[in-house]
Amino acid sequence: MAGERVGAVTFKGRPLTVLGSPVKVGDKAPDFTVIDGDLVERHLRDFAGKVKLIASVPSLDTGICDAETRRWNEEAANLGDEVVILTISADLPFAQKRWCGAAGVDRVITLSDHRDMSFALAYGTYVKELRLEQRAVFIVDKEDVIRYVEYVPEIAQHPNYEAALAALQEVLKG
Repeated sequence: MAGERVGAVTFKGRPLTVLGSPVKVGDKAPDFTVIDGDLVERHLRDFAGKVKLIASVPSLDTGICDAETRRWNEEAANLGDEVVILTISADLPFAQKRWCGAAGVDRVITLSDHRDMSFALAYGTYVKELRLEQRAVFIVDKEDVIRYVEYVPEIAQHPNYEAALAALQEVLKG
């Protein structure tokens, strides 16, 4: 398959294959189709005019994904209205909605890629063997240009929060 990258990510040291072409800083952010908690299709254009921090995670029902999404939710309180934080996983929309309610996550928008893996294929985060997202963080500016990319090489690792937040602040400064 085109864009198949064997060993591009590991899970507890075991190499896995990632599908889709990775995006780079300076690329136009690819569009995608995902589902929100109300089963409504959402696309990149739905967040037009906002700076977007997009975090892809394997599953909200795991410790690191849970902690990461809670951290982005805390950070969102300090970022203002011109920033939107999206967390995308292959979890079902019902599970995402339940998790957000239980975790008190109310500032991050969770979106499900379960149906088509559209985001995963467009951004190069589709872990073939697990049918999950690779952990990654993308900062997309108001013009939908990618300004920061981190593909976390080990699924069981946190992203570099400080680097992503510093990049986000740079984008906000203009």
